[in-house]
This record gives sequence, structure tokens and C-alpha cells, in this order.
Amino acid sequence: MNRNMREWADEIVSSRKRRAFPLMVFTGAGLTHSTIDEMLLDARTQAACLAAIAARYPSAAAITAMDLSLEAEAFGSEIRRMSNEPPTITGSLIKDANGANALAVPSVGAGRTRVALEAAGLSAAAITDRPVFGCHIGPFSLAGRLCGMTEALMNVHAEPEMLHVVIGKATEFLIAYARAFKETGVGGIVIAEPAAGLISPAHCDEFSSSYIREIVEAVQDDHFMVILHNCAASKRHVVSMASTGAAGLHFGNAADMPEVMAEIPPGLLAFGNIDPAGVLKNGTEESIRRTTADLLMKTSAFPNFVLSSGCDIPPGTPLDHIDAFFKALDEYNAEAFNAKRPSPVP
Repeated sequence: MNRNMREWADEIVSSRKRRAFPLMVFTGAGLTHSTIDEMLLDARTQAACLAAIAARYPSAAAITAMDLSLEAEAFGSEIRRMSNEPPTITGSLIKDANGANALAVPSVGAGRTRVALEAAGLSAAAITDRPVFGCHIGPFSLAGRLCGMTEALMNVHAEPEMLHVVIGKATEFLIAYARAFKETGVGGIVIAEPAAGLISPAHCDEFSSSYIREIVEAVQDDHFMVILHNCAASKRHVVSMASTGAAGLHFGNAADMPEVMAEIPPGLLAFGNIDPAGVLKNGTEESIRRTTADLLMKTSAFPNFVLSSGCDIPPGTPLDHIDAFFKALDEYNAEAFNAKRPSPVP
């Protein structure tokens, strides 16, 4: 569906009702009685998972799988697959500058990128009452998987030129990949760049945000939105993240969300940040409702805030827990219309 995504964002900001966009694609495996591995290997299974989630929950948008091994695998990294967990990278593909210079940029569609794109297209065609977002890794995080995360963090200081070579090639691929997502008909992409929250704001500018800006400039327009996700970011990374031009910023539970919101420009959507493991998976229905209500109250002065999980909700999270999350949102919205308390939205 060719939805105007700027209008979608404006509607969220202007509405008196808070919206939620949790990252919960793995929840669909439980709803469709499939495994995570099946979801990540078969586009129709993944699309069915997204459709099942959309049928059960009034999320503001849907999103394809956040699988941060997928792009590294396309470059040639080896992965270890598990039945009910996302795959993990084993070892490092690049050992030195020679390896960086020799690294070949794969074609879009290599490996499981074809599955992700097909799942995005099927979902965009089937889910028409809300936007569907694709998802891909960010350039610095991809470099960390190709070089080894410890090595990438060290090379910010020790071998910056080599690191820039790898990130440049990663960005070349990701621009093409983002354009391919755009062609599927989805309303945007979420760029998952968690590793950039592990470096200083200055290094975040140099090794992440400057490259993400290239992706944003290549694909974002009225009908295609980029949301930048950095689950390790804090208040000090906001300026760097906002400099990318992404129309939305998504924060993990490492961030103090009220502090972060005070730094976000009013017209920029900001998403976050209920702890996906500690609260949503391992909490209780009551603790989830209490934590969610508390976050909504603390962010009530910011109409550009969108309730979300801090990262993707882990496989195996009880459906009752996600129900409790949405119930807390419903209760908050009901109170917002109560004449005894003015709406937080002007």
C-alpha cells in the first residue's frame, strides 16, 4: 500500500491516544505454531507470522524479522542455526587490512536476504490497515559481525582506516538492500545499529551516523520512512542519531526514556523502551502493566513518543505478557480521555 508515511507520523503526534509499536515478530511463531528457524528460512511462514500478530494486536505498524546475522551471512560469514532462536555468527570473516580490501560486496538477494525481501512484499500486500517495515542491520554493527565485535570496537582507535573500508562496503550493500525493501511496497525500514551505542558520540558520528545518513538520503521520502534503532544508546547519542535524518529513533532499555525525550526534536518520532527480556518475557502480567503505565506517565508531555519494547521481544515470551502490555496502553488511553485529567497532548 502506497501510504504517506509523513502523514502517518503526523497522525501519531497529533492524536490524543498513545500508540504502540513493539518489535515482536518472533511472537508470530507461537501464534502460527512454527519455529524461528522456519520463519527465517521461508518467506511465507514469516509473512504468516506478521499477519497473525497484526490480527491479534493493534500495533501501529508491523515489522519483518530482526535477524542480525542475515547480512553478514550474505557477505560470507558462517552462522550457527537453532530451531527456536535467531542464528548467530561464528568466527570473523575479516582478520586484517588485506581482508578488508579483498571483501566482496554481495548482490542483494544473496543468502537469506531474498527471504527477507519476499516476506516484506507478502506482508505489505496482506497487511493494509497499518504500515509494514522491513528491517536490516546498520553499517557499524555489520562491520562488527564481519570483523568480530571486540576487534571492531578496538579498531575505532587502532585501525580506523581498515574499519572505514569495511563500513564503506557494508553501506554500499545496505543502500542497495534498502532500495530493494522499498521496491517491495513496505512503508519503511528499521535500521538496527546496536553496536553504535557502545562507542562515544564522536565515534558514533564518524563510524555510524555519517554512513546511515547515506542510506537515509538514498531511500527516505514521503512514502518511505527510516527508523534508526540503537538499543545501547543513551541520552548522549541522541544528537548523533538525529543527525542521520531518520524520521524516527528507537531506543533500548539502557536509555532513560524521559531524559532522551527531552533531547528529541518535537517533530521526530521516538520509540521505546520496555525491557524485552527482563520485563516482557520474565516479568509478571502485573509488573508489565505497572512498568508500562509508569513509562507512559513519565513520557506524557511528549506527543512524539511511541510506546515500544527496547528491542525485539525474545522468542518464547508468553502471549499473556504481551496482552498485559497492550492492556496497560488501553488503560492509559482511557484515562487520557477522562475529564479529571487533561490530555498530555496539546
